[in-house]
Amino acid sequence: MLEELRPHIQDLRKRLIISLLSLIVSFVVAFSFHETIATWMKIPLENAFVNSGGKIIQTAPAEYLFVAIKISFFAAFIVSIPIIFWQLWLFVAPGLYKHEKKLILPFVFFTSLMFAAGLCFCYFVVFPFLIKYVIAFGSDVVEANITINEYLVFFVRIMLVFGFIFELPVVAYFFGKIGLITDETLKKYFRYAVVIIFIIAAIVTPPDVVSQLLLAIPMVILYGFAYLILKFVNPASKSSIDTEHFAEETSETSTRNDSESSDLKTSF
Repeated sequence: MLEELRPHIQDLRKRLIISLLSLIVSFVVAFSFHETIATWMKIPLENAFVNSGGKIIQTAPAEYLFVAIKISFFAAFIVSIPIIFWQLWLFVAPGLYKHEKKLILPFVFFTSLMFAAGLCFCYFVVFPFLIKYVIAFGSDVVEANITINEYLVFFVRIMLVFGFIFELPVVAYFFGKIGLITDETLKKYFRYAVVIIFIIAAIVTPPDVVSQLLLAIPMVILYGFAYLILKFVNPASKSSIDTEHFAEETSETSTRNDSESSDLKTSF
């Protein structure tokens, strides 16, 4: 068994090494521009301070040094996304059919594009409103002096979440193309998906309803968009839907009959 897995492990190691080298090279370049990147990241917070007051501070001598490293790694990860997705596809490609392997370039292009779209949507639309709301809340009582490290962690977390949730339509498209899921799959698990979406929103955002809705609503919309994509790419056949519904009805009938039998035995 180990001999069978050895080629896959070697290929995985190769893909990880290439992705890691891409991150390292991008990190070195990004670290040279850490001040420019930090200035770009601070813009939403500084705009929020205009109305509510406050300032960005550091509370430890070497705090900004670690912040600069984190900023550079964040930028390196974003730049390396196309290479990481490319290596991911090359790792799974041997298990695909020949016509499915041809999807590599569209996969890399659209995953990178949608990740960038998620970052832009968050930075220009969601995050400015979110940070203004959070800073303004209680501004009459306290002055917001926020450490650069705490802001960075909050900023990166929200940005990455939006980057990855924007991958949902692309992932649905390619999973549909290779026959793993259909539109009926997303329709069937919609209720569970909504619950999971709101759980993720509650974990990632501050503990208030507005922040959670700002994340959850776009996620639900993207889920619906993924469903529409699968309607065209890989719609479930009517026979499979009827079979699935028949199986569900049979299961419910069996459960009901078992319950009635149990009640009769209890009454006797």
